[in-house]
Amino acid sequence: MLNNLKNFETYINNIKSSSKELSDSIIQTVNEIFNNKLKDFNYQEHITGLLLGNVQSGKTSHLFGIISDAADKGFQIFVLLTTDINYLYLQTYERALKLLDTFNVCNEHDFTRFNQIGLKKPALIILKKNTKILKKWRNILIASKLLNERPLFIIDDEGDAASLNNLINKDEQTKINQHIESIINNSTSSIYLQVTATPQSIILQSKLSDFRPKFIYYFSPGKKYLGGSFFYNDIKSYVIKTIEDENHKLKDEDEDQYISKGLNDSILTFLISASHILHKDNNGVCTLLIHPSNRIQDHKTVDIKIKEHLNCIFLAFEENTIDDELKQIWADLQNTQPDLLDYDDSKDFIHYLLKEQDIKIMIMNSKSNIADINYHTGANIIIGGNSLGRGITFPGLQTVYYSRRSKKPNADTYWQHCRMFGYDRIPGLMRIYIPDFLLKMFIELNNSNQILINQIQKDKNINDIHLIYPDGINPTRKQVIDQKNLIMINGGVNYFPYFPKQKNTELIDALLSEYDQTIPYHEVDINIILKILLLTESESLDDWNNKSFIKIIEAYLKENTKKKGILIVRKDRDIKKNPRTLLSEDDRLLGDQFEDLSILTMYRIKGSSDKGWNGIPLWIPNIKLPNDLVSYAMI
Repeated sequence: MLNNLKNFETYINNIKSSSKELSDSIIQTVNEIFNNKLKDFNYQEHITGLLLGNVQSGKTSHLFGIISDAADKGFQIFVLLTTDINYLYLQTYERALKLLDTFNVCNEHDFTRFNQIGLKKPALIILKKNTKILKKWRNILIASKLLNERPLFIIDDEGDAASLNNLINKDEQTKINQHIESIINNSTSSIYLQVTATPQSIILQSKLSDFRPKFIYYFSPGKKYLGGSFFYNDIKSYVIKTIEDENHKLKDEDEDQYISKGLNDSILTFLISASHILHKDNNGVCTLLIHPSNRIQDHKTVDIKIKEHLNCIFLAFEENTIDDELKQIWADLQNTQPDLLDYDDSKDFIHYLLKEQDIKIMIMNSKSNIADINYHTGANIIIGGNSLGRGITFPGLQTVYYSRRSKKPNADTYWQHCRMFGYDRIPGLMRIYIPDFLLKMFIELNNSNQILINQIQKDKNINDIHLIYPDGINPTRKQVIDQKNLIMINGGVNYFPYFPKQKNTELIDALLSEYDQTIPYHEVDINIILKILLLTESESLDDWNNKSFIKIIEAYLKENTKKKGILIVRKDRDIKKNPRTLLSEDDRLLGDQFEDLSILTMYRIKGSSDKGWNGIPLWIPNIKLPNDLVSYAMI
C-alpha cells in the first residue's frame, strides 16, 4: 500500500505518526512555496529562493517536505548540500534514508549506485560543502547528461555558511562557490533553495549575484518552540540570571582554584535539573552548556576548574555544608517548575551522581571528534566555542552559561550560538547565566530578528528589506558582502537631498500649515513624518531615497514602543543650491537632543535665482534616525 502513495504523501505519513503539528506546518510551507513562490516556474530558467526558519525549529523536516513534493511535480534530480562536519553530514544522510524511502538516496561515495539505479526513483544526492566532493559530483552530473533535459533542484542547508563567495571584495571566487555555480549553470533549468535561520549574508548579496534569492518564505515555529521571544524579551524573563563580567577570572590559568559565582550557580542549577529529569527517567538527558570564548586553551582551563569544583561540591555534600546555597537554587527552580523533585530526594540523587562520578564533562571545539562524544543520555557538561554553533542540537539542554564576548560581534554568528532554542526543553527548568552587557546584546539581536521577519511577512520582497541593528553589531562577516554595493544608513546622522525635486510644494504646504515655525519643534505621531517623507524626492535615488527611510522607520517601529517623532518646520530660508550642509547650527543642536527618536526637519527654500535655483520655492527635508541604529541594504 505504501509504495502506491506519492512521494509527499509517503513522507507526510512518516512525519504525522510522530507529530501532527509538524506535519501540518510542513504542508503549509510546501503549499506556499509551490503555489505562490514557484507557481510560475517554467522549467527553462534558474531561480534562487530562501527558506527562512528559526534556530532549531525543524528546517530539515520542511526541506524534506519540499523535496518530496517537488518530486511529485516532475523533478527527478535533487542535490542536498550540508555541513562539512562528517558527524552532522551522516546525521542528515541517515535521516533522509529513514524518512525519504521513495527516493534513491545517495551519499557522497555512491557514484555507482547513482549511475546504476539512475532515475528509476527520484535521486537525492547528499553532499558536504567540500571542494573535492563538489568538483567530483559536478563532473559526474555533467558526464551523465541527465541535466541536459531535466531540471535540477538544489537545497543548500545553512546556505549562508560556506556557499557564499568570501573573496567577493578581491574580485576572486572561492572554490565551493564556484562549484555550486557551475553545477547550476550546467543544468538546463534549476531551483536553488537556500535554507537557514540566519539569512543576513544572503539578503546582503549584490543584486547582480546569482546567490541573491528572488523570493523568501518564512515559516513560523510550532507552539511548543522556545525561541528568542521566550528568552530575550525587553521584560526580563525568569529564565535569565544576570551575572558579573567574570570571564577574565574564569579563564585565568593562574587562579586554579577560582570558580566564579555565576558558574557555580549554573552548575548547581544544572545538578538540580538533572536530578529531576534523571530520577524519573533512566534514559533521560540533562545538559549544561558553557560557552566562555572561542579559544581552545580557555576551554581546557575551564574544564580543569569545573572538575576541581565538582570535587569541592562533593566535599560540601559529604560535610553537609551545601544546604544554604543549594536550597536557594532549588527554591528558585521550584517557583517555575512546581512538580520539581523534592529537595531531599534531589539532594540524595545529586550526591549519588557526584559520588559515582556519573557526570560527563566534554570539550567540543575544532580539536574534538564530535562523533566520539556521547551527550544524548545522562548528565552532561559541555564546554566549547565555535563548534557550539550551527548544526549541533543538544538534547535536554536546560542550563546555559554564556560569557563569550567580541569587540564587534556578527549578528548571525551569535544568534547561531542560541542552542537552547528548540522543542526539547522543559520551560520551567530553563536557566541562562549571562552578564548584563551580553543580555542587552541578545535582546537587541532578537528585536532585529523580529524586525526582519516582520518585513518579510509584510512586503515579501527582498529588495525592500533593510537589516537594522544597533551600532556596534555587524549583520554578518564583511568578506562575503560586496562592500561597494552596500548601503549603510546610520542613526544620529543628518541626511538630506543635494538634488531635491521641485514638486509637491503645495501638498507639503498644506500638510505643514498647522505647524508654527516659531515653535522650536513639534512632537508628532510618526505617521505624520511618514506622510511628509512620501512627498519628498530627489533627482537621484543615490542622493535621497525617501522610500528607504520610510521602510526603515516602519520596520523599526514594529519592535519599538516609541511611536512619536520630532518635526521641525522652518520657512523662508534663502539657501544656495547644493549646500554642503542644510541645517543651521541651532537646528542641528536642537535635533541632537532627541537621541532615540526620528527627527524630520523641513526647510521651505525661497528658490532664489541668485542662489542657483530657478526662482520657484521648494521644500528640502532633513532626516535623522535614532542614534543607536544602523540599517544595511544592497543596491
